[in-house]
This record gives sequence, C-alpha cells and structure tokens, in this order.
Amino acid sequence: KNIGLLTLLFAGTSSLISFKYFLYYLFKKVIIEIVKKLKQWRKSAGHIYNINGTSETIRNETVITERIKLISVHVPKHLKPLNDDQFGHYLAGLIDGAGHFNKELIIIFHSLDLSLAYFVKKRLGFGKVRKIKDKDTCLLIVTADKGIQKIINLINGKIRTENIYNQIINSIFINNQCIERLDSIENKNFTFNSNKNFKNHWLAGFSDAHSNFQIKIIHDHNKNTEIQLNFHINQKCNNILLLIQQFLGGNISFRKKDNTYDYNSISFGSAKKVINYFDYFHLLSNKHINYLKWRKAYIIIQNKDYLCLANKTGLDKIKKLKDTMN
Repeated sequence: KNIGLLTLLFAGTSSLISFKYFLYYLFKKVIIEIVKKLKQWRKSAGHIYNINGTSETIRNETVITERIKLISVHVPKHLKPLNDDQFGHYLAGLIDGAGHFNKELIIIFHSLDLSLAYFVKKRLGFGKVRKIKDKDTCLLIVTADKGIQKIINLINGKIRTENIYNQIINSIFINNQCIERLDSIENKNFTFNSNKNFKNHWLAGFSDAHSNFQIKIIHDHNKNTEIQLNFHINQKCNNILLLIQQFLGGNISFRKKDNTYDYNSISFGSAKKVINYFDYFHLLSNKHINYLKWRKAYIIIQNKDYLCLANKTGLDKIKKLKDTMN
C-alpha cells in the first residue's frame, strides 16, 4: 500500500510539473506574438519594405510591415488623350504646372521632352517651339489670337491653380488690348475648377510638368535595408497639394529653406493609388519611362519572393531600376 501511495504521489507531482511547464510555454509564446504585433503596429506608417532581419524577425527572415496590394504585371498600352475634353484637362494640368499667361502663352519643357512640346504644338495647330541655348529647356510659345482663343476654349473650367487662373483673367478677360480675343471664345465666363474629382487627364499633365518618381534604398546601422517608393511634387503653395493628398493619400511637408511645399506619396497604399491613376491616365513626357521602372519595382516587391530577396537578387533588380532613372 505504501509503495502504491508513493507511486501515486510522484505521478501526481510529475503531471503537475508538466502542466506548469505547458502553461509557461503557452504564456511565453503568446507574449512573444503580442510583442511582435506591437512592434509591427508601431511601424504602421508602413511604407518600408525590409530586406534583412530586424528585431521583428528570427534568422534574418524578410519582413514587410505593410500589406502590398496587388497590381497587374501587364503594362497598359500607352495612349494619348483621345478628344478635346481629355486633351483640355491634360493641357490645363501642363499649364498649371509649367505655363505662364501674359499676352502670350509660354509652356516650359525639359529638353528631354522636346517631342512632347511638338506634340502639343501640333495638337493646338498653333505656336512655335524654341530651344534655350546652354540650358536643358525648351519653350512652346503661342502668340496668335486664334491660338489663344483655342487654348482658352480647351482649358475653360479645367484650370486648378489660382496663379494661372488669375493670369488668364488679367491678361485675356480684363486687358482691353486683348479684348478682341474674346470674340471666338465659346464661354465668356472663364471658370475655375474646384472639383475634387481627379479622374481625368489633369494630374497627368501637371505631373509631366512638376513631379518625379523616386526609389529610395536605405541602409541603417544594423545593416538592415529599407525600400521606399515615392511619388513627389514640389510647389510654392500647398492648395493643390492638399487636393492631391485627398485623392492619393501621402503627406505634405514644408521646406523652410526654399519656402516651398513637398507632397510625398510615401506608403505602398498610396503607391498603389498612383499606379491605378497613371495606368489609366498616361504621362506623355520622359517621366513615363521613370514611372514604368518605378512600377516594376512595386511588382518585384508585391511578388514577395522572400528567398529571392534574401539572396539579394530582388534587391539588385530594384537597384538597377533606380540607377537607370533620370
């Protein structure tokens, strides 16, 4: 009886100890998962794709702190605005970004976009293109009254920046020397576009004038690698940037040194919205090539081939895309 009692006691003790260890193991596992989730939440700005291991990872596994929404790997056929309404929105964006109205219209292009300047000239049927010596710049200049009339008809109700709107009102609608230009203008009331709907070609034109696509590869002191895809616009005023932010997400910052504002898409969620837009409303400048490389980098990241990225193949592809962007 004594032996049976001792055996029973030891068996009970063993079971109790095993149960305690089981609870300890379970508790530890839950705590580790909670800590991991909290660390990921703390980085919920979520615009970073991590290549090497971080404090959130074990055995240098690849971690992504934001869910990448899928896009098509197929690049849409490149198309130009098909009709006057589409071209009018694109032209308004281009003028808002790089135009100036006085008695004539001047649009500034980078020398790499000389073909775009000639395309706009041909579409208008007016103007002349002038290359600026010793500068990476060319100009489209429209002086003919009929040319100005056609432009006003195309962009009426589509201009979004107060600066250009005021230039048009003062130089065309108030200036008595230009009053004869009103004869062929379809609507004598030139209106400002305050609509928050950007589902047209305006942003494509504005971006051809005033944006850039950035691939940033950042190495920290722990030898971790972060990738950021950023769509950037710089402006003197933030009014239009606030509307773009509402449409695409991202953030706006003030650059005190230059007294200007910067829009940055920052997150992969905003990058997806940028791609959704430019896949449908196409850039016509040399920036379209940069956009396609930027888009390709997004696809490499969305594929989430962890082993590929771990041995640097994916990162090398992204570096190559970055290095070939101008």
